[in-house]
Amino acid sequence: MLLKKLSLSTLGIIMLFGCTRNAISGRSQLMLTSETDLQSQALTEYKDFLSKNKVVTAAADKKDYDVVQKVGKRIAAAITKYYAQKGLSSELSGYKWEFNLVQSSDVNAWCMPGGKVVVYTGLLPVAQNETGLAIVMGHEIAHAVLHHGQERVSQQQAASIGGSLVSSVLANGKNKMASNVFNAVYAPTAQMGVILPNSRKQESEADHYGLIFAAMAGYNPQEAIAFWERMEKMGGADNTPTLLRSHPTNATRIADIKRLMPEAERYYKAR
Repeated sequence: MLLKKLSLSTLGIIMLFGCTRNAISGRSQLMLTSETDLQSQALTEYKDFLSKNKVVTAAADKKDYDVVQKVGKRIAAAITKYYAQKGLSSELSGYKWEFNLVQSSDVNAWCMPGGKVVVYTGLLPVAQNETGLAIVMGHEIAHAVLHHGQERVSQQQAASIGGSLVSSVLANGKNKMASNVFNAVYAPTAQMGVILPNSRKQESEADHYGLIFAAMAGYNPQEAIAFWERMEKMGGADNTPTLLRSHPTNATRIADIKRLMPEAERYYKAR
């Protein structure tokens, strides 16, 4: 019990003084690292990733290359407009958009802080069309502009700091066995209590704002329902306990998207 109180108290102090309110979502986020530093690190990692993977060029596959560039640029323009309308253009400081298609069978895409985007070729057959791709890219880019990467790094830092402090206290006491046990259980405990639940919040936010960004870019948000239904069929039954899921189930996601659809459609019609 003392161990639990000490670890929770340590994390509580860190979170109390390290939280800021997101300018778009209004949610309180833990921010222990700067966006500028993260963008610099992301650029280095992005270049390294591209150097180690097969990037699809226009010469190799003009059709797929062009669609990724087209969708990416339209969504980036929509985001720029959205933030400008809210007087929050400074939130996009340092963003220099890049969109790359990478040869891989993985059904995936991601966006690093600073606007560094990768789409895997394995995603394209599932997306099926330009609008389906826009739904996914809008979602992944939303993670970046909502500072989810910065938040995740900060959560990991807080968990590491909290774990190190408590472990040090225990190691300096008489019961070093307790320290060893703590080191073995702290990481999964931290994930269940702090890190993964926030990740589910981030996924829901990315669905919400990604849908808006895609709609503002001229893509019918209704396609999101069809896309996630296809993903649900691909994934089959998901028996992972909800507590340990970092992402919502596809069924939960589809229900949430249907709830958000009227707002997204307003942006789609108003463009």
